[in-house]
Amino acid sequence: MGAHGSNLDAIMEEDMHHWYNKFMRESPSGLITLFELKSMLQMNGMTEEASSYVDQVFNTFDMDGDGYIDFVEYIAAISLLLKGEINQKLKWYFKLFDQDGNGKIDKDEMETIFKAIQDITRSYDIPPEDIVTLVYEKIDVNGEGELTLEEFISGAREHQDIMDMLSKMMDLTHVLEIIVRGQKTKAVN
Repeated sequence: MGAHGSNLDAIMEEDMHHWYNKFMRESPSGLITLFELKSMLQMNGMTEEASSYVDQVFNTFDMDGDGYIDFVEYIAAISLLLKGEINQKLKWYFKLFDQDGNGKIDKDEMETIFKAIQDITRSYDIPPEDIVTLVYEKIDVNGEGELTLEEFISGAREHQDIMDMLSKMMDLTHVLEIIVRGQKTKAVN
């Protein structure tokens, strides 16, 4: 994580009052909508997959499903991503991958998320199909073409290369830094 880690560690050490003031400055209503999140992330011109990925991230952060990220959800999300235990992070990754909410991740769901991540990060080192093939070869022991939460967590924990790849691909520190610093798309004059 390198420089990202030290910047975000410093951010997390700020007191809660400061965090609340920063959140309220950026979102005076006390709520962040999906539209506002996409504006903060400067999503103009992104692919449909990238936009869908941000939708899915938003929905996993919106824990009560009311269509907004409030301050408690905001802090919980930041805390999970920066300080969360590995099982908590794996459960969050699973929820993010499980786009249809059926309790299983199929290859298409995983590939869609990895394509979206690459579109956002502009990093195309490994084709998403190759990543998905590697994950399923190692983790899908029954060969069903889909993973349950239990299979996903135990498989990732048993294979350090999969865990490292997931941690790298799912690293949202750049997104959190944008949100924390309140970088919004500048209006055209």
